[in-house]
Amino acid sequence: MSYIGKQLNVPASTVQLTAEGAITAGKPCIIEADGDVAQIAETAAAAGTAVVFESASLTDVSIAYDSNAQKVVISYNDAGNSYYGTAIVGTVDPSDNSISYGTAVVFASSGSISRIASTFDSSNNKVVIAYGDGGNSNYGTAIVGTVSGTSISFGSAAVFESANAPGITITYDANAGKVVIAYYDNGNSNYGTAVVGTVSGTSISFGSAVVFESAASEHASIGYDSDSQKVVIGYQDGGNSNAGTAIVGTVSGTSISFGSAAVFDTADSIRIAVSYDSSAQKIVIAYRDGGSDDEGMAVVGTVSGTSISFGTPAEFDAKSDYVTSVYDTAAQQVVIAYQDRADNHGKAVACTISGTSVSFTTPFTFASTNLDSDLGAAYDSNANRTVLGYRDGSNSDYGTAVVFKNGSTNLTSENFIGFAENDCTDNGLATIQLGGSVNDKQTSLTAGQTYFVQTNGTIGTTAASPSVTAGTAVSATKILVKG
Repeated sequence: MSYIGKQLNVPASTVQLTAEGAITAGKPCIIEADGDVAQIAETAAAAGTAVVFESASLTDVSIAYDSNAQKVVISYNDAGNSYYGTAIVGTVDPSDNSISYGTAVVFASSGSISRIASTFDSSNNKVVIAYGDGGNSNYGTAIVGTVSGTSISFGSAAVFESANAPGITITYDANAGKVVIAYYDNGNSNYGTAVVGTVSGTSISFGSAVVFESAASEHASIGYDSDSQKVVIGYQDGGNSNAGTAIVGTVSGTSISFGSAAVFDTADSIRIAVSYDSSAQKIVIAYRDGGSDDEGMAVVGTVSGTSISFGTPAEFDAKSDYVTSVYDTAAQQVVIAYQDRADNHGKAVACTISGTSVSFTTPFTFASTNLDSDLGAAYDSNANRTVLGYRDGSNSDYGTAVVFKNGSTNLTSENFIGFAENDCTDNGLATIQLGGSVNDKQTSLTAGQTYFVQTNGTIGTTAASPSVTAGTAVSATKILVKG
């Protein structure tokens, strides 16, 4: 007879380990990094109290996370101050899902500022804000911000498009060490256009603009695929019945080139939001399907070289608007936030990717108010929380933000160890049945059926994400544990 770990007179198909929390007989368990064993479980999504960051009406909320300062930067158009471009630094406290702010700073006071988008350049530890400058014919303009404590300061603004440049969206290409701005160019038939920006100190300069779609290209969103080291732009193609379309861009120096465009939805697609799931190594495009009763939809994209292909779009809500998305690195899920048009409340879902398919958690209400403008979102990787900013139509259109905690599970693709043989109290020695043993504490199983571990600590016949095989049922009450 063999012995394992701390066990004594226990068969080799089991192991005794210290329990982290109470464990119930028959439940699937994981091995933790410290060698303890725990029952598989998940925590529910939660949100803190919404906090006003601007006591005036505003629009065009954008949020970027500064991973160097470990702060979020909220940028917006302040209607209470001549529609000036304004930014404020936020600090997230994960202990109570709260957020506090520094003092707001004007970054553009030349006229009405619009179409604000922001990102963080991690090579230079700078926030880059792109916008339409109403004081300069709505030219596409960008500015570099430096966070210090709870304050932010700015360099000089630089024009990237000497024409009205609506629909601005921005991302950071970590491989190239550049920012990429996409927009549609009013000075060139509203063609979809992109430009590469280089940050140096508190300044930014640009290469030559490149057309990626020779047709009106509205509702654009851009994201960075860190596996393929490419940017992906999702947009509405006005030259193809407003179909939802995406294209892959490759940055080289201060220029960008593009592959062939691919359609992800032939219907009218608006409010497009592009994010990258680094765990699944997939692009997720969320959007409002204007051709199908305004359903909230999402689709999984796979980048290969300079091309992108898509799975089948899936619905996350029957009515949606103001869609945005961000990747939650702790939960390893893309979070989609949006306005539910059925009640105008702010809601969020998390995406589970399996191959080229996507499924969603139950919508979580983070704002029981009239959310009536574009949403801003950023993931704070220090606090492991998502910050959502919006205009609160139930509170004089004030700028407001809330901290959202995604639901999570302690199950990974590698840490499943087996089933609990008996009940065990916290810090007791739990007997775990390993691969090849038979656990007889189950109910309602179908003999011969393969079962998968679920993220909530149950087992089922459909794989969850991550996909972890529990074993094969040998009777209604017994399962042969996967070896």
